[in-house]
Amino acid sequence: MQKHLWLAETRTRAPNDCAKRKLHEMKSATATGGSFVRAGFRPDIHGLRAIAVLLVLLYHAGLPVPGGFVGVDVFFVISGFLITNHLIYELAITARIRFARFYARRARRILPAALTVAGLTVLGALAVLPTELVKSSVQDAIATVFYVPNFVFAIRGTDYLAETAPSPFQHYWSLGVEEQFYLLWPLVLFLIWKVTKSLRVRIALVTLLVIVSLALSVTLVDLSGPWAFFSLPSRAWELGTGTLIALAYGQLTLLRPAFAAVLSWLGLALIIVSAVTYGEGTPFPGVAALVPVLGAACLIAFGERAGVLGPLSLLRLRVFQFLGTISYSLYLVHWPLLVFTQNIDWIKPEQLDASLLIVGLLSVPAGWVMYRFVEKPFIRSKVQTSVSTRRTLAYTLGASVSVAALALSSLFLVSLRPTDSGVEASPVSEATLGPNFTSYVPSNLEPSLATASESVPVIYSDGCHLSASDTVPQRCEFGDVAGGSATVALFGDSHAAQWFPALEQASVVNEFSLRSFTKSSCPSVLVDLLLRNVRYSACDEWRDAAVGQINEMKPDLLVISNLSRYTALNGKPVTPTMWAEGYSELRAQIDPTIAIAVIADTPHLETTPALCLDKNLKSADECSIAEADAIDETFAAADRDATAMIGATYVDLTDYFCYQAECGTIVGSTLVYRDSHHITVEYSRLLSGALWRALNG
Repeated sequence: MQKHLWLAETRTRAPNDCAKRKLHEMKSATATGGSFVRAGFRPDIHGLRAIAVLLVLLYHAGLPVPGGFVGVDVFFVISGFLITNHLIYELAITARIRFARFYARRARRILPAALTVAGLTVLGALAVLPTELVKSSVQDAIATVFYVPNFVFAIRGTDYLAETAPSPFQHYWSLGVEEQFYLLWPLVLFLIWKVTKSLRVRIALVTLLVIVSLALSVTLVDLSGPWAFFSLPSRAWELGTGTLIALAYGQLTLLRPAFAAVLSWLGLALIIVSAVTYGEGTPFPGVAALVPVLGAACLIAFGERAGVLGPLSLLRLRVFQFLGTISYSLYLVHWPLLVFTQNIDWIKPEQLDASLLIVGLLSVPAGWVMYRFVEKPFIRSKVQTSVSTRRTLAYTLGASVSVAALALSSLFLVSLRPTDSGVEASPVSEATLGPNFTSYVPSNLEPSLATASESVPVIYSDGCHLSASDTVPQRCEFGDVAGGSATVALFGDSHAAQWFPALEQASVVNEFSLRSFTKSSCPSVLVDLLLRNVRYSACDEWRDAAVGQINEMKPDLLVISNLSRYTALNGKPVTPTMWAEGYSELRAQIDPTIAIAVIADTPHLETTPALCLDKNLKSADECSIAEADAIDETFAAADRDATAMIGATYVDLTDYFCYQAECGTIVGSTLVYRDSHHITVEYSRLLSGALWRALNG
């Protein structure tokens, strides 16, 4: 389930006094020479919120809306428009911005519901989630209450090793972007206002900021998808698009209604088209985000002028106005409910899709409750005006600290949970290693469930295993470097790197020199790939350089292993035919005197075993998976055939992972996997002898 989520937004309120609103508009127009008209309550924008949150909700609930994540972009544009409209109205009337008052109003608007749901989410995580996810959720909760969750998720997303289940706080990334925007934008806008009195120059300066941010977004999509997705600098252009509409709103309202209607309907169409045509393979945000952003911009800019000729007749329907009213609260509650549903033990995998749909529908009444009893009371004008700015900011800090304290206290409570079955298991050695699995989590498990994710080969920390962006192979030698009788080279992606502990141990025992050439998400097989939806050119560069070094050193044996699931340049999975052709091209580039051996890919589990075992301490078999589901036999057959075609040795250690058609998670007292498809260092070393014998067989 993908975690593309939308920005919670401010809400304009219908004025109680139409005459007062008109007076304000007249004052504003006069103060700016007729260049600014303040937007009042916009039922079309209210309905647009409903469309956006529905797209996100349906997407997360598993319905066929593959690009439903574009709802976030719609909300970004709305946010930029409404906030800027409010700020320039204040500038037009008073020639200044009361920053503290502005921040206090934003706090009263956003934080009561946000912090309430955050506190409830901490309690829900403690009740439902596995121990390790509770610990990571605590980190996310603290980042959330101090308004930097987007940075946490960006950092985590750049970590190749971080294979974690969805965080129940994942959706708060957008609030982080919003709050950071609210912190910076009033100051930037004030400076622009002081620098020049020309509306054209002001628009030009904001346009420049938008272009810079868009360029950064496009660049980061190629370099670092998580930072492109989560960071304010790469998202600011979407908010900035809304600010441009607010600045030019007075001129936009002069457009002919019929023309405005065409543009506003086009805007709604762009949003819907992107929601149904975008998907996992769409590079996002970057250029692709222009479609929903421009769609939202058209509707906001021209929807009011179009009147009933535009989408207003649709968007002001009662159902859309209701969902628009509760959209913020609905957004806040829906995601944790969906995450918790995935972790309820009594929901079977085959029931999950239906369960997510039901929970998604139940999010609507839950969102209404949150709106009615938490959000709405703080929107009322009496609350907005009766609580001083200083007290509001003090209450905000106190509430944030309280939720953080609640999150930290949950660490103590989760520490009281058992972490194993309380029963030891007999350790196995290489000599006693057999095809059977331990049916419980032993007290002497190595590595422990808590440290399983840290069981990675040393080449990850010493710089020998390269990250996705690196292109220059490092000269890393291990084993009997000085007097070794033979030289072995390891070549491939992280699924080759997982065999490094086994080969390093074998190199000491059998006195050979070991060289490592491994890189994340980059197979040794010569196939052109996509990474984060763009061509993985860094892989091509590294692979060419690695082949050059391998030919130069002429190892006695070249050991290859790779993940079997990659995406080709056409956006579709690499086919067996492509894979076989890649083997042939590799063999043609490798010195023909170098012997090659290929290690079959390891079976893939459905989830990270440590998370599953945490909830099944005495029934580890619940975390096993059928061999037929763990191995893509079509691809495995193609791998064997391609290996034979190039005259290489094929090493298949599946029998050490699967027994009686089931692939298990614990052998003796050793945990097999650190995540769903990488084996632990400990298990790799256990297989050292078996691997070396097979390589020489």
